[in-house]
Amino acid sequence: MAGKKNPWGSGGGSGGGSGGDEPSGDDKSDGPRNPWLPGGGGSGGSGGSKRPTNIEDIFKNRGPEGPRRGGGTGGPSFRLPERPGGKSWIPVIVVVLIALWWLATGVHLIEARENAVVKTLGSYSRTFEPGLNFTAPFPLETVDVEDVEGVRAVNIPSGSAEKLILTGDQNLVDLSYIVRWRINDLPDFKFQLAEPVETVNEVAEAAMRASVAEKTLDETFTGQGRAEIQQAVRERMQTVLDGYRAGIQVVGVEIAKADPPSKVVDAFRDVSVAEQNADRARNQARGYAQQTISRAEGEAEAFTKVYEQYRLAPGVTRQRLYYETMEKVLAVTDKTVVEASNVTPYLPLPELKRRATPAPPQITVQAPSNNQANSQASNQGGQ
Repeated sequence: MAGKKNPWGSGGGSGGGSGGDEPSGDDKSDGPRNPWLPGGGGSGGSGGSKRPTNIEDIFKNRGPEGPRRGGGTGGPSFRLPERPGGKSWIPVIVVVLIALWWLATGVHLIEARENAVVKTLGSYSRTFEPGLNFTAPFPLETVDVEDVEGVRAVNIPSGSAEKLILTGDQNLVDLSYIVRWRINDLPDFKFQLAEPVETVNEVAEAAMRASVAEKTLDETFTGQGRAEIQQAVRERMQTVLDGYRAGIQVVGVEIAKADPPSKVVDAFRDVSVAEQNADRARNQARGYAQQTISRAEGEAEAFTKVYEQYRLAPGVTRQRLYYETMEKVLAVTDKTVVEASNVTPYLPLPELKRRATPAPPQITVQAPSNNQANSQASNQGGQ
């Protein structure tokens, strides 16, 4: 055994020892060496290199005597475990990450009221209907989802701003209205116009100004005039948007407010009150004229009927008319009718009737002169 190292000893007899079967005194105090340490655990120095390896040294790629591979304290500090067969786990991890990324960005669930456009490297590729759809992962393909069934509303003007529009009779009216629209062609909506919502606002304002310019101020305040303006605005908007290939359908236009400008609202109210008074006076005049015409027509119809009876029996009709006329005349005169022959004609019946009734107010009359009295007496005597 001479000349051979004992892995459990102190490293062999050197310097003329007795064969190295027994460790020296220093080796006895150090104890047996760890064969799993680098270099067989030789006693090369007096520092604490004989301590056992712990778990921290394994993860730090260090042994009890320092780094195992060159690299020092700034070298790599972690190594992935290997697969069975000595292959690396890195390809598997890369494949798993790609699959997760595809699931996150390449699987799309489109709702029932929605459609989606697919862009491949920024260019339009296809359209997705409702349901489960698949694309290449981002950024190769991107998907834009839009609600194509819902109706969108735009208030013009926004907030409490004033929107003055010139009418056909050169008056200003403050109009606020609501435009309702929806998407009917998603690719055109996404790619034909840069700002589709702003385009809808501008087209609506142009159509409203053109339609109001065809009506008078009074027509913009009435229900029928408003309905005609709303229909004209919707048709004009749809024509312009179809020319733009905007992919937008105008559902309806509603005028929410039509008032005079705020600066002249008081004067406008005075004018409205005057117009209402004029309308009331005209209606009263028409009513009176209608009553007068109806009365005249009734009297004419009665006279026509009388004339027809007169033509059938002229004598009888003439006598009846005479009697009716005398009744009307005698009914308002002071008279006494005597039918019997034995009644004294000097009986003062009118005087008695006058006494029975309240006396009328007396009127003083100036007495005539002597000449006038003589002439009156001569006239009475002649009579």
